[in-house]
Amino acid sequence: MKSTKYSEKVLDHFRNPRNVGTLEGDDVAVGKVGNPTCGDIMEVYIRIDGDTITDAKFRTFGCGSAIATTSMTTEMVKGMTLDEAMKLTRQDVADELDGLPPIKMHCSNLAADALHEAIKSYRKGRGEEVSDDKEKVESEIECLVGKDEFLDKGVYLSVEDLDEFKNRRTLVLYSGDESVDTAINLTEVTERVILLTPDETLIINPELAERLASSNVKVLYQSKLLEVRGEFEVEKVLILNMDEDEEYELFVDAVVIIE
Repeated sequence: MKSTKYSEKVLDHFRNPRNVGTLEGDDVAVGKVGNPTCGDIMEVYIRIDGDTITDAKFRTFGCGSAIATTSMTTEMVKGMTLDEAMKLTRQDVADELDGLPPIKMHCSNLAADALHEAIKSYRKGRGEEVSDDKEKVESEIECLVGKDEFLDKGVYLSVEDLDEFKNRRTLVLYSGDESVDTAINLTEVTERVILLTPDETLIINPELAERLASSNVKVLYQSKLLEVRGEFEVEKVLILNMDEDEEYELFVDAVVIIE
């Protein structure tokens, strides 16, 4: 991570995260939020005694700021009542970390949302009426800039005609076996196919894994697609190397996002 981009508190919570793990028991609730397209997925576990959160832990897959914000959230929430915890905002967490870069506020600072989902789950389990704003949360974490702007101008949600991609530099966003199969099939018409995944390894069926290994598909692991860029059509993409927390541009002609 670049120290010039992050506060010392963010760096500390990234390098030495607090409360990593899970909790179990009837007095435990869990909330999960995330966006596979963007790569950040967070789970927050809370233990509740009466109306007070007595313990909190988390599991996060994402970049350094995602880890730091979840770590800080689990520290802040201990001792809070459920009502107090429901008022905790993304901005509160960012302020406690002495700030975050603007691009991280939208996609990586989701821990408060996961906390709120845990509280709602707990209250629903007790038969309380809880407003369900999951669609609102999901819309807020849609962080792939340019996806809609370049739809059918280089961004594709499916591959119907392989010839359309002939000799084009094509980036395929990993979303399961179908996306891997699509990437492999595209190598029939172009030698420049990249499969991008936030995972360290791909968990796919053995036959597909063998096909992928013997194909010309280049796999970029621990990588997140942040933005699709271009003037009138797709020309390049902005990618985050999650291992190094470094951003870089990659020139492509097409982006395939199979949701």
